[in-house]
Amino acid sequence: MPNTMRDRFQDTLYAHRNELRSLLSRYVVRGKGILQSHHLIDKLIESVKEDEAMQKLRDSPFFKLLESAKEAIVLPPFVAIAVRPRPGVWEYVRVNVYELSVDHLNVAEYLRFKEEFVDGNCNDSYVLELDFEPFNATFPGPTRSSSIGNGVQFLNRHLSSNMFRNKESLEPLLDFLRAHKHDGHVMMLNDRIQNISKLQSALARAAEYLSKLPLETPYSEFEFDLQGMGFERGWGDTAQRVSESMHLLLDILHAPDPSTLETFLGRIPMLFNVVIVSPHGYFGQANVLGLPDTGGQIVYILDQVRALENEMLLRIQKQGLDVIPKILIVSRLIPDAKGTTCNQKLERISGTEHTHIMRVPFRTENGILRKWISSSQASPPVDVSTLTEARFSKAFWAEALMYASHIINKLPSTTIDGKTFIEVWSEYSATDYDRLRIF
Repeated sequence: MPNTMRDRFQDTLYAHRNELRSLLSRYVVRGKGILQSHHLIDKLIESVKEDEAMQKLRDSPFFKLLESAKEAIVLPPFVAIAVRPRPGVWEYVRVNVYELSVDHLNVAEYLRFKEEFVDGNCNDSYVLELDFEPFNATFPGPTRSSSIGNGVQFLNRHLSSNMFRNKESLEPLLDFLRAHKHDGHVMMLNDRIQNISKLQSALARAAEYLSKLPLETPYSEFEFDLQGMGFERGWGDTAQRVSESMHLLLDILHAPDPSTLETFLGRIPMLFNVVIVSPHGYFGQANVLGLPDTGGQIVYILDQVRALENEMLLRIQKQGLDVIPKILIVSRLIPDAKGTTCNQKLERISGTEHTHIMRVPFRTENGILRKWISSSQASPPVDVSTLTEARFSKAFWAEALMYASHIINKLPSTTIDGKTFIEVWSEYSATDYDRLRIF
């Protein structure tokens, strides 16, 4: 049995050399480009209709390989294919269509080939690389594909297990709570609490004090008393919520478990500012649908930031804080805006109070670009680059980004009366979810 994608390609070459050459020729006939999974399969199906001999290739194990392919970079005479044989695992092969030679590519080589497709060369020494490897080499990573989508639970199980076995593992949590600040304002704990034993006794004292107060007592009425015990704002806005947060921490100190740890960490105020980068197309609130490079992501982001602002305001209020959240969407400034607001440097999102679009101009050696240009002309695609010896967990980022983008583009939006962007643009229904899979 062949072990790698390269081996499987070689086997197909031996068994169906002419048919494979014919299919690959169809991929390169239009010159360089990027082919998605359905393009690769559609070309094979088309060839079967035109030439019955191609049915051999359709019935061979090669078709299963083609179904696992997620994209192909065509740069004649080469076709580089990214194959995902199973969740969390990727392989890359490059085929010379003329010579019918097959090479295995590692992650870095595949991304370099992709850069060459855009730039025409790959000699730039300053290519952006994002490495999601943990800072600590001994940090645990999931090793099973069933862990996809369950990273938070995995991490909480690991942390709570360490805390249960070794009480010294609680010290980093204490250090974080003591150091936690926002805009210079201390939150959670002050300097009166120096160690775990003092934290436990202070929590017990505070819990007893709060139990004597009416549940809906606002934080401002007992703030001074809690400060004297070592506690600052961030535990909650009422006596009931503060008491619940403190009992969660007491439970963690006595007998840590994943569920309690996740709930407590979710209550700590940490998210106050959000930046969303969307450099593609005309990012505006009106008159932009149908303009070049302007897709459903704009409708989706505008929908989501309104809900996000409301959620952030509600959470901050429940945390007992007087902090104003800020959400900033960074996009491209287009002076020749074609009747849109894309020439405004700063624009508030309608229906929000603290969310704005900030537009930044694209510049060349000749000055600011006044007209729209495609994203591929403006800069090479930004990929999540990993090391050759990538850990399993890194691949999950690619999986998450790819499938999240796919699902987002299929979701209806309240901004356009519950339709999808494709429905509005083409007037045809685009709510077919038959190809979505749970794994």
